[in-house]
Amino acid sequence: MSQPPCASSLQGASPVRRVLFAEDDRALAIYASEAMAGWGLQVTCAEEGLRGKALALEGGWDCIVLDRRLPGVDGLSILKEIRLSGLECPVLFLTTMDGVRDRVEGLRSGADDYLVKPFALPELKARIETLLRRAEQPLNTARLVFADLELDLVRREVFRRGVKLYIQSQELRLLEYFMRHPLIVISRAMLLQHVWGIDFPVHTNLVETHVSRLRERLGREAPALLHTVKGQGYVLRGHG
Repeated sequence: MSQPPCASSLQGASPVRRVLFAEDDRALAIYASEAMAGWGLQVTCAEEGLRGKALALEGGWDCIVLDRRLPGVDGLSILKEIRLSGLECPVLFLTTMDGVRDRVEGLRSGADDYLVKPFALPELKARIETLLRRAEQPLNTARLVFADLELDLVRREVFRRGVKLYIQSQELRLLEYFMRHPLIVISRAMLLQHVWGIDFPVHTNLVETHVSRLRERLGREAPALLHTVKGQGYVLRGHG
């Protein structure tokens, strides 16, 4: 079967990473796929939901970039089919649906990240690189690393720039969740569910208090890693 018109790759890249890009905006698909080819990725595009679903379920993808609003079959349904089939390929939602509920719904359905349109190519590149690195990391890895921060999961110890930090158990769980989901804006509701096991509406400053404590322990004088995104939540990234 011939590749779609926007399929592209960078010859000589080793190893070649295969990316499925399901996007019904042809101009955007060509623009983004050409950029991804320049990053050393082999990209195959699907402009319609049924085609995207069929390609996704074939497997063999290193990453899938998926528009939520696809004709025929929507992206959320495709994602659920991917996960039900047992495929663990990282999936990045690319969409105009920027509400907190939309992001929570996508992540709970099995997406690994969520990028809102319009987007900048450097951010798309950074998010894909993060997903590819995470996919390479064994699930039972004993160490998480982000920027100059290191978390030893066996000894439950945290180091920044080689200096051991003294962080209490609840902040450690919070930090681990952030380090497993870097560059992703994580809502207060998601933290309550995944760190504290609270999956119902509750009036509490639990999240705010522990995030503040974690920031203190990571060092106020050092470059900030944990940032507040007003009205959306928090994100672990290397700049403001």
